[in-house]
Amino acid sequence: MKYRPKIGQGDFDTKTRKISEFLGEGHKVKVTIMFRGREVYHPELGMKILEQVAEQVAHVAKIEASPKLDGRNMTMVLAPDRKAQAGKKESHREHPPAQPQEQPQEQPPAPPADETAAQETPA
Repeated sequence: MKYRPKIGQGDFDTKTRKISEFLGEGHKVKVTIMFRGREVYHPELGMKILEQVAEQVAHVAKIEASPKLDGRNMTMVLAPDRKAQAGKKESHREHPPAQPQEQPQEQPPAPPADETAAQETPA
């Protein structure tokens, strides 16, 4: 997943939520901060974003490769944390979501055959 140092809050939340989904499915995720122009002189901004991402997905992930600067990109690799996911599943199993039971729909009573024949004939 690619981020920029000047990413907006909405974009950050969306990308981080997708990272959490990928990790929940058991995939590794490489998070990249792309620097352009003079942004490369402020690696602390990229480090701050990577720390925020790691903090928000800590419940499903662990840092496999810590952040490092490679040219104009800063990368970090997150791997799914089996222990955290197992604990989450155990608590989910203890309290399964309640499913509404279907109630049979009542049919209106059909009119007797005598009345329908009387209504159809003109008077």
